[in-house]
Amino acid sequence: MSWLLLIGAILLEVTGTTCMKLSQGLTRLFPVFLMFIFYLLSIALLSIVLKKIEVGIAYAVWSGVGTALIATIGIVFFREQVTLMKMGGILLIITGSVMLNLTGGMH
Repeated sequence: MSWLLLIGAILLEVTGTTCMKLSQGLTRLFPVFLMFIFYLLSIALLSIVLKKIEVGIAYAVWSGVGTALIATIGIVFFREQVTLMKMGGILLIITGSVMLNLTGGMH
């Protein structure tokens, strides 16, 4: 169950970051409002997750997978440049998250 909550926290954080982009530098109020709501919910879920998953692993997965997802959203929806370096970085983030998960991390 903790891993499902972590996935939810990641998706909320990615949605918040997408709203930040849509806010056009915090000048559009509705996306700014949504950004704060999504970030608040994400942090709340992450806090619950930390009761069962070690902080280093939970935070690494939350931030790493979130970074990989938001980079992918940037490429697909916001037409950001795709480079070999960017794709390699995303692959390294995913690899690092998998490696951390292989060490265990539940308590």
